Amino acid sequence: MEKAVAPDTCFERLIDLVQTLRSDRGCPWDQAQTPEKIKVYLIEEAYEVLDAIESGTHEEVCAELGDLLFHIVFLAVIFEEIGAFSIKDVVRAITEKMIRRHPHVFGKVRLSNVDEVKAQWQKIKTAEAQDKEMARKSFLDAVPRKLPALMRAYRLGERASGVGFDWPDVGSVLVKVDEELREFKAVLKKGDAQKSAEEFGDLLFTMVNLSRFIRVHPETALTAAISKFISRFQSVEETLRKQGRSLDSASIEEMDRIWEECKTDEGTESPPPEVNT
Repeated sequence: MEKAVAPDTCFERLIDLVQTLRSDRGCPWDQAQTPEKIKVYLIEEAYEVLDAIESGTHEEVCAELGDLLFHIVFLAVIFEEIGAFSIKDVVRAITEKMIRRHPHVFGKVRLSNVDEVKAQWQKIKTAEAQDKEMARKSFLDAVPRKLPALMRAYRLGERASGVGFDWPDVGSVLVKVDEELREFKAVLKKGDAQKSAEEFGDLLFTMVNLSRFIRVHPETALTAAISKFISRFQSVEETLRKQGRSLDSASIEEMDRIWEECKTDEGTESPPPEVNT
């Protein structure tokens, strides 16, 4: 029976491996990497983890988490080489931060529900960010500009809400959605392409804010909708294929009829998962 390797030894082996790859006796490709080059792979690996969680097996999730961890360690080793910080500094900092942000677990604070935890978390984050805020031009600068648009919109709305700049309830947001939709329809009717794009953006942004109120992350909801579209479209393809036909041979009416049959066959659909805050 293979002897289990202690977790800290596994981690040290990974660090040693990356340092070897970066050394003079290592790999030319790894030696040539920089933070600017690695960040692209880091984003790709993060999305592959999400894909595995959505549709993969436990083994796939494990493998993709390993790929992501490798790139995190790789990036930390690059910064260690220039004397900035080490991966151990990264681990130490996040451990201390999580302990600090969970006084109801590691301290004497007593909280009874999720809403109280979220309120406390935001309060602690605000206190931690005071020094950083002094260097920022705007309160919203804390939201990374490189986030995908849906995620960035969600975080911007969330951050503004943290200081009270928000609608009072979901009904108020729905009123705003209707208003934005009317404005979009009006400019679309006029044929103004530039204004239509602007109003469409406003409508999307309001819909993202609506997602906060109904506790559904827009990225999660859109991903589920995309998967559903692909599944139904593939069912249309398969139905036509069984008839010895291609998509080009079918009319829009025929494809719509098959599409509706696929929807009926699906039955009751499960709601998208709540946002993880």
